[in-house]
Amino acid sequence: MKGFVDKDTCIGCGLCTSICPEVFIMDDKGKAERSKNEILETLVASAQEAATECPVNAITVE
Repeated sequence: MKGFVDKDTCIGCGLCTSICPEVFIMDDKGKAERSKNEILETLVASAQEAATECPVNAITVE
């Protein structure tokens, strides 16, 4: 599985990085981005929670 961030939709609130910092980080422009790696099995639930909690639905986990 991988996480994806729509940077056009992201408002840079940082909620995803606080929920799942192993998968989502903030870039130098203050927008969220995903790590380049596959999401480890142990982090899938946390990454999905970050997607669910995103206030503007900018994150998907597939």
